[in-house]
Amino acid sequence: MTGVRDQWSAGETYEGFMGRWSRRLASKYVDWLGIPADVHWLDVGCGTGSLTQAICNQADPASVIGCDPAVSFIEFAREQIHDPRVSLVVAGIGNLPRRPGGYASIASLLALNFFPDPEAAVDEMRSIIAPKGTVSACVWDYGDGMQFLRYFWDAATALDSGARMLDEGNRFPLCRRDTLTALFSGSSFGDVRCEPIEISTTFASFDDYWRPFLGGTGPAPAYVAALDSDHRTNLAQKLGEILPRRTDGTISLTAQAWAVRGKLD
Repeated sequence: MTGVRDQWSAGETYEGFMGRWSRRLASKYVDWLGIPADVHWLDVGCGTGSLTQAICNQADPASVIGCDPAVSFIEFAREQIHDPRVSLVVAGIGNLPRRPGGYASIASLLALNFFPDPEAAVDEMRSIIAPKGTVSACVWDYGDGMQFLRYFWDAATALDSGARMLDEGNRFPLCRRDTLTALFSGSSFGDVRCEPIEISTTFASFDDYWRPFLGGTGPAPAYVAALDSDHRTNLAQKLGEILPRRTDGTISLTAQAWAVRGKLD
C-alpha cells in the first residue's frame, strides 16, 4: 500500500471527514491570534472555508481572501460563504494573491505540512505581509495529539506494516512545537510564539467514526479506498475492538493542534 497518494478531490466528503473538526479548531485559532478588527486577511490553503468563515464571524475583518489550489474546495466554500467581505480564488503557494500594502494577517489552517516546501511557503507569506503584520499557521499534532487518527493508524499498521509510511505522525515531523518554532524563527519573524489548541472529537457511534473514512478524501480515507474489501473489513473490526466507547456507544476523544505565529518588525 506504499503507493497510495493523498486525495483532495471532494469538498463535501472532506467536510464529513475533517471539516466538522477543523471548524471547531478554526474558531479557537482565530481567538488565539487576537488580530485587531477592520484589517485585511489572507487565508492560505482555505480548503472548504472553515477559517475564512471563522474570521468573518469573530474577527470583524475589512476583507478576507481565501485561496486554495483545489477547485472543488473553492467551489464548495463559495456555496457555503455568502459574505461581501470574502473573495475565494483558486491559487496556492507560488502564486499567492497580493494586494497593495499587503495583509495585516496571513493565516493557514491545516495546510502548512502539505506544502512541498514549508520554508519557501512561509517566506512567500512573509513577502506579502504588511509592516507589523502577523503570519501564522495551525496544524494537527499528528504524533500523539490527534487521537481519532492515532487509533486509525495504529490499527492499520498492526494489520499492514506498510501503513506506517502513510501515517501522518511519521510523514509530518513539521507538526511539532520545536520544529514549527524553528521554521518561523528561521524566516526572520519577531515575537515567535507556538502553543497547543485542543478540541473534543466525540462520535455518536462507531458508524459515525468509521463512515467518513470511506469518502476517499484525505490521507487516511485514501488508504482505506485502496484496500480490498476483506482488508477494509478487517481494519473496521480491529478499530471496533480498540476504540474506547462509553456505555451509550459514543466515542469521546480529543484532538490537539499546534498554532504558531510570527510578526514582521
